[in-house]
Amino acid sequence: MSIVSAASFPADRLFLIAGPCQLEDDTLNLRVGEALARLSEKVPGGIIFKASFDKANRSNVDGVRGPGLEAGLEALARVRAATGLPILTDVHDAAQCAPAASVVDVLQIPAFLCRQTDLLLAAGATGKAVNVKKGQWMHPEGMKGAVRKVEAGATLAGRTVGPMAVTERGSFFGYGDLVVDMRTFMRMRDACQVPVIFDGTHSVQRPGQGAGGTSGGAREYIAPLTYAALAAGAQGLFLETHPTPDTAPSDGPNMIPLAELPDLMARAIDIWDRTNR
Repeated sequence: MSIVSAASFPADRLFLIAGPCQLEDDTLNLRVGEALARLSEKVPGGIIFKASFDKANRSNVDGVRGPGLEAGLEALARVRAATGLPILTDVHDAAQCAPAASVVDVLQIPAFLCRQTDLLLAAGATGKAVNVKKGQWMHPEGMKGAVRKVEAGATLAGRTVGPMAVTERGSFFGYGDLVVDMRTFMRMRDACQVPVIFDGTHSVQRPGQGAGGTSGGAREYIAPLTYAALAAGAQGLFLETHPTPDTAPSDGPNMIPLAELPDLMARAIDIWDRTNR
């Protein structure tokens, strides 16, 4: 089985970060992980499995958040052992970075936290790969500051800076919708000098527009936006996926069904190849 390097965002090959929004039971986690491991053999830059141990920014206090740090890291370790895939998870405060880094290969900074200095410094201090999502209110060049904070964290800790990437996930348009400015990919590449990823699933989220004040989504736009982003200069993809998105505990309306992911990726790889010849 061909697996991407445990800490790699290859700028010269299309790579994919994929998995369910949040960790569920081992049966679901491993079902998704094993499907992604099979698909990784067809993705030139490989696949990184992602899932969150805590959805700390749910709309409502009674929203399902996930298993938490300790149980979540144990679940992620089981996915890694069973599939051989490198693993990514979100961290929400500085104290989570070191424990998470002892298990996973990539720390991800959620969009709402992309300017949190202590969190970015702590992520960089681990020496692990870091992916920072662009805040929904941020202009592309503003992400340069986030990258420099992660780099500073590594320097202060006496570590080599780990691989870095930044991710576009749409910008607020009014109160309940997001739009993707396709100029963002080239602008962030120029400003940040790290690979730029497109989050094709959170970009179709409709914050607060779901039932009971949860986030809604429009998954029918995932594929066309993904293809457009690759043509516009995105170097990697982030796509949340689930066997039955409508039954998922979070972000179901903007996840792609697992069975549809291979076809989407086949088309995406073709577009990436044509764009980067």
